[in-house]
Amino acid sequence: MHSKPVLAILGVLVLFFAWGVIGFMGKMEITRQNRKVAENKIAELEERKEKLSSEIAKLKTESGVEESIREKFGLAKEGEGLIVVVEDQRKKETKPPGPSGFWSWLFFWKK
Repeated sequence: MHSKPVLAILGVLVLFFAWGVIGFMGKMEITRQNRKVAENKIAELEERKEKLSSEIAKLKTESGVEESIREKFGLAKEGEGLIVVVEDQRKKETKPPGPSGFWSWLFFWKK
């Protein structure tokens, strides 16, 4: 007769333990996902670091500085030509398409 309260207490303890394990597993999954995000961010930053390092190395050369200035300010070397593309400011008039097929035949008298 003494074993029923002990079994009930043991059952409650097992339930609390199981609930804690399930919560812990959920937190582990979230941690795993956060780790993947952090690893991806590190990879992006490493790639950016390499790119910036190569750009810095390029700017340490005379030709790299010249290329950078030419790109930023649109300059040309002496003797080189520079082409500037200008968009036409005049608007072309276009007529909206009229009805076609059966409707154009039916309303031919409106023309």
